[in-house]
Amino acid sequence: MSVRRPDIDARPPGSVPASPAATRATRSRWRDPRLVVGVVIVAVCALLGATLLGGSDATVGVWATRRALNAGETLRTADLVRRDLRFADQRGADAYLSADSPPPAGATLARPVGAGELVPRGALGTAGAGSLTEVPLSVDSEAVPSTLRVGAVVDVWVTPDRATDASAPSGAAGAPRSELVFDDVAVLSVPRTGSSLGPTATRQVIVGVGRDQQSRLPTSLAALAGGTVLLTARR
Repeated sequence: MSVRRPDIDARPPGSVPASPAATRATRSRWRDPRLVVGVVIVAVCALLGATLLGGSDATVGVWATRRALNAGETLRTADLVRRDLRFADQRGADAYLSADSPPPAGATLARPVGAGELVPRGALGTAGAGSLTEVPLSVDSEAVPSTLRVGAVVDVWVTPDRATDASAPSGAAGAPRSELVFDDVAVLSVPRTGSSLGPTATRQVIVGVGRDQQSRLPTSLAALAGGTVLLTARR
């Protein structure tokens, strides 16, 4: 008959059995309020950035000229080309003629516009409204800038003749003082400096006087008839 041996504890005498590892309850990181707030802030920033970048890509169509246009010319679609540009704000875009529609019927230019220049709304006039008055000037060739051309902006000066205007104000040396009769007027026509027969002594230059100076025409024309005319161009 077999005898059952009792279970023998192999542990050294005096040792204490090891306790099982403690298990702590952990909270999911997704439930951390700080993490949720951070994710929301990042999403809002990304959305704002996309909106701003999308807005900066927006362009506005405005009209520009295909060629140089003179003051008094009628503005036609054939003379214009569309330009899609970015402006800092709507106010800047509104300063120019929108290309979303043809130019106003019968619109003329109150001042010259260079080739490739954007057409400002302030440069438009109305045909038949008397926006410009053509004034012919008889000017000595030496009193006309050599670079003068159609579309240039000039000031018109007159130096009174002593024989015709003895009451004109005089300078320190007793010479008549020049008078500004027209300022910032556009040159509508200018002849060549000479012909095949040689240079001419005088040149007839036609300038366009705007409505803001037309009230002075009687006085200005009288001054032009009694003095020597000189043109100064602005660059």
